[in-house]
Amino acid sequence: MKVYISSDMEGVGGIVHSDQTDSTHSEYARCRKLMTAEVNAAVEGALQGGATEILVNDSHGGMRNILIEELHPEAILLSGATKRFSMMAGIDRTFDAVFFTGYHARAGSSFANLDHTWDGPRVVQNIWINGIEVGETGLNAALAGYFNVPVVLLTGDQTACAQAKELLGADLETVAVKEALGRASAKNLHPTKAHALIRDAAARAVAKCKTRAPFTFKSPITLRLALARSSQADRCLMMPNVKLVAPRVVEFTHEDYAVLYNAFRALMVLADIHV
Repeated sequence: MKVYISSDMEGVGGIVHSDQTDSTHSEYARCRKLMTAEVNAAVEGALQGGATEILVNDSHGGMRNILIEELHPEAILLSGATKRFSMMAGIDRTFDAVFFTGYHARAGSSFANLDHTWDGPRVVQNIWINGIEVGETGLNAALAGYFNVPVVLLTGDQTACAQAKELLGADLETVAVKEALGRASAKNLHPTKAHALIRDAAARAVAKCKTRAPFTFKSPITLRLALARSSQADRCLMMPNVKLVAPRVVEFTHEDYAVLYNAFRALMVLADIHV
């Protein structure tokens, strides 16, 4: 049984401020360890549940955060950027289950640590797919679903967990490793307790992966992207088949979700160019 883990950083227990996720700040080195330790707990649980192969995709920022020397030896680490499918690089139909660790709530959420979607508030205000508001959880879960792989576990703060259950189903295994009180404050579980909860949830998640349906959107699929500034929308219009539907809001429609996913990534590049 193959398990795929996409690991972000903002939803890790003990991390509440953007400085802690930024390699230029002093706390980053310690927080890399916290991130790696939560991934290890998920790996241990997956192995207990019957996984025989585990791929961990470092999915935060420059994607060079997880400490390979401290990673569980049974896991394979995919690190670095840029890579096809980004936070879901390496996913394919051979996997049986997907875990999201250290995930955060979508942009504009209340009581959510470091809520954002992709490039953050300087670029993205909201994203909808076929009229459903999504964050990174929805974007990435749908790509897993494109390859017929269900998401079975998510860890993060209580708001990220609640949004994931609302979108992916109440039977999704989640672990709230912290209770966000605001964007940059939270009540955090001690890592030892958080790791035990993640380990147990991961084992349960793997055991029931055959009963969870993959998350998909019905084709044709329309991405609606609300941007922070009108100049960002202007640049997005340089991409073929993108249309302006409201001030700062663009749409792109395609039959194939994998194409739409990478089109979204291209729009992010265009929107973030400073000209």
